[in-house]
Amino acid sequence: MERFFDINTIFFTLWDYPMSYLEFFGVVTGGVAVWLSSRANIWSWPLGIISVTLFFFLFYQIQLYPDMFLQVFFFITNLQGWWRWTHPAPGEADQQQELRITRLSNRHLFYLLLGGAAATAVLGTFASNLHAWFPVLFSRPSAFPYLDSFTTVMSIVATFMMIQKKVECWYVWLLVDIIATYMYFVKGVKLVGIEYFIFCLIAVYGAWHWTAIYRSYRLNDQAGAVR
Repeated sequence: MERFFDINTIFFTLWDYPMSYLEFFGVVTGGVAVWLSSRANIWSWPLGIISVTLFFFLFYQIQLYPDMFLQVFFFITNLQGWWRWTHPAPGEADQQQELRITRLSNRHLFYLLLGGAAATAVLGTFASNLHAWFPVLFSRPSAFPYLDSFTTVMSIVATFMMIQKKVECWYVWLLVDIIATYMYFVKGVKLVGIEYFIFCLIAVYGAWHWTAIYRSYRLNDQAGAVR
C-alpha cells in the first residue's frame, strides 16, 4: 500500500510517459467528481474526497506545497459541501430537496476577489520561504510560489461559492484551471495538466448549466405566481 502512494511506482507507460498509480487514480476520481459538480450532482462530493487524498501525496512529492496544503482544505470542504447540499435551510430547497442554485451580489463578489488577492500575497511569501524555514520537511524551494498560491487561494474562494451553489464559482474555477494547466505541464505531471485543461471546458459547461438551472427557478416561480 505504501508503494501505491509513491509517485515513482509506475502503473503503466503511455507514449514514453510513466504513469504512477497515484497520478492516474487521482486524475480519474477528480475528473468524474468535477463533471458531476457541473451537473449539480450530489455524488461529486464523496468522489472528491478520494481524489484530494491522492493529490495530497502527489503534490508533496513534486514540491507544489501550497497545492498540497489545499488538499487538506478540500477534504474538509468536501464533507461540508456534501452536508450543505443535502440539508438546505427552509426555503432553499429545489424540487429534489437539495440546495438551490443562486447568484452572488456584485458587492460580495468584489470583496471575495479583493480578499483573495491579499491572501495570495501572504501565502506566496510564506511558500517562497518554506525551504529556508523548514528545511527538514521541504528540502527544495517551492515551485511557482506566487502563481501556485494564487490558484490555491482562489480555489478556496471558488469552493466556498460551490458549497453555497453560487453560479459565479465556475468563472473563478475557469481562471484557476487555466493557470493550473500551465503549472502542471511545466512540472511534468502531464496527465494532471490534461485533466485541468478538461476542467477548463467543464467550467465553461458548468457556468452555462448552472445559469440555465438558476433561470429555470425564476420561470417556475413566475408560473407558480400566475396560478
